[in-house]
Amino acid sequence: MNKVIISTDIRTALTQEISELPHDKLFILCDETTRRLCFPLVQSLPCFTGVEPITIPATDTHKTLETLAHVWTELSTAGGTRHSLLVNLGGGMVTDLGGFAASTFKRGIPYINIPTTLLSMVDASVGGKTGINFNGLKNEIGVFNAPHAVILDTEFLRTLDHPNILSGYAEMLKHGLISNEKNFAELLNFDLGNIDYHQLSSMVATSVAIKERIVQADPLEHGIRKALNLGHTAGHAFESFCLQSPTPVLHGYAVAWGLICELYLSCTKAGFPTDRMRQTVQFIKENYGTLPITCDDYPLLYQLMTHDKKNTAGTINFTLLGNLGDIHINQTATREEIYQMLDFFREGL
Repeated sequence: MNKVIISTDIRTALTQEISELPHDKLFILCDETTRRLCFPLVQSLPCFTGVEPITIPATDTHKTLETLAHVWTELSTAGGTRHSLLVNLGGGMVTDLGGFAASTFKRGIPYINIPTTLLSMVDASVGGKTGINFNGLKNEIGVFNAPHAVILDTEFLRTLDHPNILSGYAEMLKHGLISNEKNFAELLNFDLGNIDYHQLSSMVATSVAIKERIVQADPLEHGIRKALNLGHTAGHAFESFCLQSPTPVLHGYAVAWGLICELYLSCTKAGFPTDRMRQTVQFIKENYGTLPITCDDYPLLYQLMTHDKKNTAGTINFTLLGNLGDIHINQTATREEIYQMLDFFREGL
């Protein structure tokens, strides 16, 4: 299990964690955005003297084998060894891909994650999942390998635009749904139009603690960790569907739309309260809009769901809820039920 540090002083926290890992070379991985906006906050640290960051293109469309090979090449040509250290500074795309690069270079070097987006703080920061997209499918290739430490500093959130705040917030909504009434009510009542960053920092800590508790109980996702997949069977299908179009969507938007679908299934198959479902769907539609799909898209979306990593022997598995915190893993649905779910997504309340 990796160490998660909630920091109010990124420079001190990072210096401390790097000092705990003797290394011959230090590398830092950024994307083009975090190279510009976030690296300057740590660039002057003595431990980074002479370090030139490895920079990769931004956005999830570049979470590819080609980008991974570029990182391996940079590590190799700069003289990286199995005693080197990699710091990943960026959103979930950077920490996922950088974690995979570190896990496989020289059969594995230690790494530290500094998530800079809300999504990466509450989702990618905990659990040791690394990987890349492959063959048009989300996170198709990867390994479980936890970083030495994850440093969360919500000051980075001030660099985010509103869509990226919303993207991370969808994962927080999911954590609230699998937690309890108090956490979920705070999420629905938070003013996303006028963000209180102090309150958001506290909410991030709560969200991370919910995920940590579940990951500690099931590190390799054999059982209860599948609770964290709520919204993701449909959500990853929406995300992969959009990756094949000219307009890819942020991960959290796809998850939010996936929550609409899977809360509908939760109502029809697990007894989730209809009024709670409608309240949540209303919140998501007001903040995330919708994805314009037609009946003609159903076969492709269904096919994409059959590739989900939670499936067994071709059977599509969902995580559903009987109520807030009442988690039902390994739930199945027929093609007809999935098409009805997509009807509900299109037609709404």
